[in-house]
Amino acid sequence: MNALVNGLRGRALRMGRRILSRPRIDLPLAIALLLLAAIGLTVLYSASDLDAGTVIGQAARFLIGAVLLLVVSRIPPSLLRAWTPWFYALGVLLLVVVQVLGEGQGASRWLDIGVVRFQPSELMKLAMPMMVAWYLHPRPLPPRWRDILALAFLLAVPVLLIVKQPDLGTALLVAASGVFVLFLAGLQWWKIGAMVAGLAASAPVAWHFMHDYQRERVLTFLHPENDPLGSGWHILQSMIAVGSGGLLGKGFNQGTQSKLEFLPEHTTDFIFAVLGEEFGLVGVLVLLTVYAVIVGRCLWIAANARDTWSRLVAGAFGLAFFVYVIVNGGMITGLLPVVGVPLPLVSYGGTSAITLLIGFGVVMSIHAHRKWTP
Repeated sequence: MNALVNGLRGRALRMGRRILSRPRIDLPLAIALLLLAAIGLTVLYSASDLDAGTVIGQAARFLIGAVLLLVVSRIPPSLLRAWTPWFYALGVLLLVVVQVLGEGQGASRWLDIGVVRFQPSELMKLAMPMMVAWYLHPRPLPPRWRDILALAFLLAVPVLLIVKQPDLGTALLVAASGVFVLFLAGLQWWKIGAMVAGLAASAPVAWHFMHDYQRERVLTFLHPENDPLGSGWHILQSMIAVGSGGLLGKGFNQGTQSKLEFLPEHTTDFIFAVLGEEFGLVGVLVLLTVYAVIVGRCLWIAANARDTWSRLVAGAFGLAFFVYVIVNGGMITGLLPVVGVPLPLVSYGGTSAITLLIGFGVVMSIHAHRKWTP
């Protein structure tokens, strides 16, 4: 017994030294994230009408996320992979709890446990690709139909719970993060086509089960001019803000759409429109370049990963991050329906920012341990 205890203690000490002794920060990715956070705080300061409290609160969330990023980046991917089912199970459990104790504006999306208030569905944006990759890690690729069916169940449980909140936008993004893992696993194109055809065929059924406000958003997206003072207000005012920015913008804190309260949710969902109005096309291109660097770095790390789980997680997280940007940008320009998706690391919000930074900690861990990951 003493030998067993001493052996476990020695193994724990060796693992601890490995975790603490090796550098874990990927410098290009860290610089891009710092630049993105600086842009986000700058735009938020203007969008909040120079409210220092709002900016300090968001900076505090960034700091918490950065600390968690550093901690996670020092954990070997083999341990992260082993913990993945527990992380996924915790996320599903929290989604179930939300159905009972959740709170929000017309929906049950938040949990308030006294010291912190957070949105469990955001955690699934990270847990889902990790779980799908965990399932595929020991299996032959590309995935077979039986594997796809098993993964469909893993996807459906949290997605349906999020839809029930209701939060269709987040549910679709969570599903997309899992589907990206399948794509990176080498899923054949004919299987992808078959699944897309199945989704298209189920669209009329999905329309029947959608809430009235969700149907209204789709109809407003198609014809926002039909109700310019009602349901079409968000899209039209956002498009006006972006269009009025021109090449160089109106200048910092000089935007009229947000300052005169024409632009709704200008610190959260529509903060991209504030940036477009005040900094113009040049500002938008700078922001998109930073996003492109982050996504490209994630894909580069995925391409150089040493095991299936690491490669799939890093790649899927990069692609999912790219989709978050595309959906928010399409939403504020009228190219996509308004689904309440924040602009990553720019929009005001704690759970989303902290979860994203933890995800980048996972990506940095994969890169740092690429030479010795089992």
